Amino acid sequence: MNKFFVFKVLLLLVTSSYAQVEMADDFRGEGKIYVVIAIFLLIIIGFFVLLFKLDRRTKRLEQETKNNEN
Repeated sequence: MNKFFVFKVLLLLVTSSYAQVEMADDFRGEGKIYVVIAIFLLIIIGFFVLLFKLDRRTKRLEQETKNNEN
């Protein structure tokens, strides 16, 4: 996976979170926005961890099948 692509996706996520939305203003005013951001970040981090693990497993399986063919 291209590191520049990951950087662009993260930048897009961060910049889109600054949009002015009335519900976000209410959450910000009540201090609940930090909970929303924490949950959002946990989901994103979990997604990237899952992708990383799947990539490692795929590479390992490809190497095993390549070694078994020889």
